[in-house]
Amino acid sequence: MEYYSFSQYLKKEYGEKLYKLSLSGAGTCPNRDGSLGFSGCVFCSEGGSGDFAAPASWPLDRQIAFAKERVSAKSHGDRYIAYFQSYTGTYGDLSKLKTLYLEAVRRPDIAVLSIATRPDCLGPEVMDLLKELRAIKPVWVELGLQTTKAESVSYIRRGYENDVYAEAVRNLNAADIKVVTHVILGLPGETPEDMQATVDYAVQCGTWGLKLQLLHVLKGTALAKDYEAGLFETMDEDTYIQLVCNLLKHIPEDIVIHRLTGDGPKNLLLAPLWSGNKRQVLNKLNKAIRDTKRDS
Repeated sequence: MEYYSFSQYLKKEYGEKLYKLSLSGAGTCPNRDGSLGFSGCVFCSEGGSGDFAAPASWPLDRQIAFAKERVSAKSHGDRYIAYFQSYTGTYGDLSKLKTLYLEAVRRPDIAVLSIATRPDCLGPEVMDLLKELRAIKPVWVELGLQTTKAESVSYIRRGYENDVYAEAVRNLNAADIKVVTHVILGLPGETPEDMQATVDYAVQCGTWGLKLQLLHVLKGTALAKDYEAGLFETMDEDTYIQLVCNLLKHIPEDIVIHRLTGDGPKNLLLAPLWSGNKRQVLNKLNKAIRDTKRDS
């Protein structure tokens, strides 16, 4: 079994591994400011999934210096990916975001601009901005599809239909902007077939990359309340590893796999606790993938 890893892609395209600098730009999302709701998605922390990033109130130079320090032990290059991770990166004051993103892409130490957002926050003005940024540096847009199962879409309070995602991918591809799709594995009530269907849908829609994300239960979220009430259980490590191995068998080899798991902030992680040792999990995953390849 082969898969195209993020590291392989970076070394092929840039000659080295580029590390992501987790940054903050947007300060809210339509699921928080009342446009769609006030509580956010059930799994989302107060930091809007940007718990590893510096505060948005910091100037960009300070955010980047802070982020570089965080990756300094493993990064030995002088080029990075500016990853605006928190909340919805194309929502809110677009003029403010434009100033911030232009400042980022014009820096010589930034090789790629990556923006996490929602498929329903990519209107004409946003697309014009993304095209302007793309004319300067490569731009990636990370979309939180998470699931295509109707019951799960409702449960997590995602707030848009699957075809909104499909249209967003078409528009981004037409603008030569690479799409990375987030998929959550282990949502309550989902079967392996449901998760396979979500991955298949993202591939069929034309995603360039995939982030396979183990479901984390973080303290203070709506998901945590259901977990503590005993309404669902999280996946055990062996089940997760087997699931990922099975999914990879069906993912085309030209799809870049940006993530095989994920690690929530340890001070917020409620479950599964085994996921807190990300290095150990990745080592087990890669061994299982190699073993599956030998047996195939």
